[in-house]
Amino acid sequence: MKIINTNSSSFKQEFEEILNRGKMDIDSVSKIVQDLINEIKKDGNKALKSQIARFDRWQPKEDSDLEVSKDEMKEAFEALDNRLKSALELAYKRIKIYHEKLMPKTWDYKEANGTILGQKVTPVDRAGLYIPGGKAAYPSSLLMNVIPAQVAGVKEIVVCTPAPDNELNSLLLAACYLCGLDKVYKVGGASAIGAMAYGTQTIPKVDVITGPGNIFVATAKKLVYGDVNIDMIAGPSEIGILADESAKANYLAIDLLSQAEHDEMASSILITTSQELANSVSQKVEEFLSELSRKEIAKKSIDERGAIIVVNDMDEAIDLMNQIAPEHLEVVTKEPFALLDKIKHAGAIFLGENTPEPIGDYIAGPNHTLPTGGTAKFYSPLSVEHFLKKSSIISFSKKGIEEIGEDCALIADIEGLTAHAKSVRIRIEN
Repeated sequence: MKIINTNSSSFKQEFEEILNRGKMDIDSVSKIVQDLINEIKKDGNKALKSQIARFDRWQPKEDSDLEVSKDEMKEAFEALDNRLKSALELAYKRIKIYHEKLMPKTWDYKEANGTILGQKVTPVDRAGLYIPGGKAAYPSSLLMNVIPAQVAGVKEIVVCTPAPDNELNSLLLAACYLCGLDKVYKVGGASAIGAMAYGTQTIPKVDVITGPGNIFVATAKKLVYGDVNIDMIAGPSEIGILADESAKANYLAIDLLSQAEHDEMASSILITTSQELANSVSQKVEEFLSELSRKEIAKKSIDERGAIIVVNDMDEAIDLMNQIAPEHLEVVTKEPFALLDKIKHAGAIFLGENTPEPIGDYIAGPNHTLPTGGTAKFYSPLSVEHFLKKSSIISFSKKGIEEIGEDCALIADIEGLTAHAKSVRIRIEN
């Protein structure tokens, strides 16, 4: 694994490449994606079935072929090994408990003159969730998207997932049943985003679309934003690790590989104050690679997008990591909580050597749908907030409008909006 040092003359250029890791050439696929979306807007299911035949290698004949039946989901769930079923149920419970704690409340307060101000929190009517199904199936992603929508109170949840060769992963079907879903469709990629954004004869139009995907999915989400809301534009998975000399090299090596095995485009970055640790981790990565089921994917990711950075001190390490703003950040130091206040940008922060990133992927409770490519500087993890909207509550008493109405009218006068001013003054005068 590549080791670079901040004292090297080439460091600035090498670090710039790390900062640009999340760049997606959306422009190169925008026209393709827009054409697919336009076809769906024009022809609905007819276009959808044609695109499925083109990209997923099977031809839906009837509209009903797009739907996954409740019986299929139930059968998959009942066929699960009891230990695995128990693990999925535990994950569901923990994720639900965590997201319930995030739920904002409707509130109001009353001023002395009788004026009432507040905020009303309301779920969207319908949410569309995209669950990837390309290189691997991710039932955990289903849980992470469905549960916050359910906690938020969304009445209708629509799920789209690709079914290459008309086959769906049984674990994903089982997770659909566990979540109590009844609107699951075998549609993937940009086609799914277009169908959920604008609706077809089978798939209903939604208010918000969430969930990760490839560059075509990300581009489609960007193009439909404004007609529907979206969670974020997410790119390949990534991990950053801050470590001092106390860290165990084998822990760090396998944690770096836990992201590399996702995708060739995934990035794994370790920043450490110890040259000795850097050397040991690099060696361990090579040793562990041969044991992985997805070793070719992980090797390409590590070779092309992985790096170990050796720094002079931990303050320099934190500064660099804040610039990277990783999706996942592990802090493996003697006193990890002592660094927490200095960390400004990260999707999720894992503190201590016994908190590997994969525990957050599946069962810890916080959401694993996180900002990537440095967007943690302004995006937050998927949460109940993405499925809610907030309305301001305003109710003025007679005394309240008499007290501040003239100030309001004066500002309206300055802006040249005479009807605005008169709307307030007519109530004061009468």
